[in-house]
Amino acid sequence: MVPEMTGLLAHLTDGNSSLLIASNDGMPCLVHWGAPLGTADERLRGALERPVPGGGLDIDPPLGLLAESSVGWFGKPGLEGHRPGGRDFAPQFVLRSSEASADRAEFVLSDDAAALSLRIDVELHPSGVATLAVSIINNGDSGYSLGACRLSLPVPAQARELLTVGGRWTNEFGQTRTPWIANCLTVENRRGKTSHERLGVVFAGTPAFGEQSGEVWGCHIGWSGNFEISCDAVTDGRRSIQVGELLASGEIVLAPGERYDTPTIYAAYSDRGLNAVSNSFHSYMRARPVHPSTPRPVLLNIWEAVYFDHDLDNLRRLADIAASCGVERFVVDDGWFHGRRNDRAGLGDWWVDTTVWPAGLTPLIEYVRGLGMQFGIWVEPEMVNPDSDLHRAHPEWTLVDDRYPAVLGRNQLVLDLGRREVCDYLFRHLDALLTDHDIAYVKWDMNRDLVAATSAGRAGVHRQTVGVYDLFDRLRAVHPGVEFETCASGGGRVDFGIFERTDRAWTSDSIDALDRQEIQRGFSLLFPPELMGSHIGSPVAHTTGRSHDLGFRAIAAMFGSLGIEWNLLQASDQDRAELSEIISVHKRLRPLLHHGDVIRVDHPDPNVMVHGVVGLDRESAVFACTRLRSGPSLHTAPLRLTGLDHSRSYQVVVLPVGVSALGSARRQPEWVTSGIEMTGRQLSSIGLNAPVLRPETSILIHLTAID
Repeated sequence: MVPEMTGLLAHLTDGNSSLLIASNDGMPCLVHWGAPLGTADERLRGALERPVPGGGLDIDPPLGLLAESSVGWFGKPGLEGHRPGGRDFAPQFVLRSSEASADRAEFVLSDDAAALSLRIDVELHPSGVATLAVSIINNGDSGYSLGACRLSLPVPAQARELLTVGGRWTNEFGQTRTPWIANCLTVENRRGKTSHERLGVVFAGTPAFGEQSGEVWGCHIGWSGNFEISCDAVTDGRRSIQVGELLASGEIVLAPGERYDTPTIYAAYSDRGLNAVSNSFHSYMRARPVHPSTPRPVLLNIWEAVYFDHDLDNLRRLADIAASCGVERFVVDDGWFHGRRNDRAGLGDWWVDTTVWPAGLTPLIEYVRGLGMQFGIWVEPEMVNPDSDLHRAHPEWTLVDDRYPAVLGRNQLVLDLGRREVCDYLFRHLDALLTDHDIAYVKWDMNRDLVAATSAGRAGVHRQTVGVYDLFDRLRAVHPGVEFETCASGGGRVDFGIFERTDRAWTSDSIDALDRQEIQRGFSLLFPPELMGSHIGSPVAHTTGRSHDLGFRAIAAMFGSLGIEWNLLQASDQDRAELSEIISVHKRLRPLLHHGDVIRVDHPDPNVMVHGVVGLDRESAVFACTRLRSGPSLHTAPLRLTGLDHSRSYQVVVLPVGVSALGSARRQPEWVTSGIEMTGRQLSSIGLNAPVLRPETSILIHLTAID
């Protein structure tokens, strides 16, 4: 008979949330994750005990941190696997030791019959984010085929709505809400990288939870390969989020003595809405030792300016204009390396194409550096074109099953980074590139999904992900001053795992300012704005063909790591002058934008979007108000600006960026033209009567405390 859970093992709390972990000599159970509990001790046992209904098992099966089918849990098991012959498929662990404090706990367990042992680590960080991870060791004398290792995070019954995040190429990070009433919802990714379609995060909340209202529980898997998140509201009335790496059949076989480490799971709770959970995740990211600590340089990327048409004199002229506008980093994109005159050849041959650059890249780099700008470059190391010297020499280095025809994507195959010789080849060439040139920044692209990825004769996504991490880590170790951007056709590989190794994300291949409103709002659910690559594109968007004025494009890009993706050689003198002023405004606001609390306002008009950043000291703030499309009325609800100090007064002004948005009204509110003084309480309760804006335009509102 399985004993009932009784003993309290750990109470992790920071005053804003609590995690209560209990056990009775078996698998630890997270019996409370949510509001702070104050003092928690054995007296809670009676409140935690569940009844045992008739007609079923004689016990109430515990839902462990790794759910165990062997104790009667009928949902997904936390651990799936077996030994040869199907043995040891349903282990049952015994708690061997535990250590706990107010902010961390460690549990060591084993199943001697199955010859397996576990270590579970839980930590509650000052940001309010809890991290959870598991290590499993095969102590037997035969291999153990691991099918899944999922952590279970129970949430209370009032969490009756789910928010998931995903989309497609050029339209990433969309938000979808689903009622969570006696149903199961699974978010799975099988594309071999984080993917555009499904971001590895789920938010559960009370019905109709908002940005500033309701209880919200957020869970993210920090892993850049395949994953699964299962939200179960069916199994015996409990609600749980189970999360782990999604493993293919036979992908992980632990040899005797071998260990598997799960990706880290990140969890955050707030009773003050979705926005507070996001800011907990942002605070966690900002507290990491690897987080960028210097101002994010304004960059110009040449891709949409010249594509593959590289010409030294032309790029020098473009660099001159960029520097005169205040650009701080000049980035050469695709097309600089051997044989790369189009997207059908060259990937894998990572040395300078002397037919285009007879004197190498050094003349351009020296010219750019002489203008006071840093130099950056684009690479796509994980890919290879069949038309390349590398593939002709080593066709066996690709991540394919050579018994079947290979599936191309964008004329590319994927290199097998599970093979040490492949990683060594890439490291050698990238190390030489960074050693021989004054390069401050690398845009690291990854432009296709993995199809039946086969490494060493078995499923290879896990090996590939580990290999990618290892290559990043090796390069960063020998080039600590170089910054790396994660790009996968835009936002296809963005997660906490890749951000341990990168300093910026290319958020989307769409820099259409209208598309970017929703894309960047979804990005902000997990990631702070200083990591978000957001560029001012050309007047006509490359991906959509839509045309927007410079003010709208600028305000859409203002809140992230600002860049330019526009052939400034074709821009008018007026556009260049306006761009210079926009960059100057961004630089003045940059300390606020990249260190403050992100605020997403729940505006009642779905045609209007309001968001901003408030300084941690509440001394200043900046908000954008955007009309996305026409609505049923030319008027809309007031702009209620939250996150400010209620007791302080603020000077409110509209900054001269995008003011052409205001041209459609006979008279705008006086605060728009002359400014106004209001308290933080008034701004959050009464708000500002919204101006009349044309569709697809924005205004930028700046607030400064005056007492």
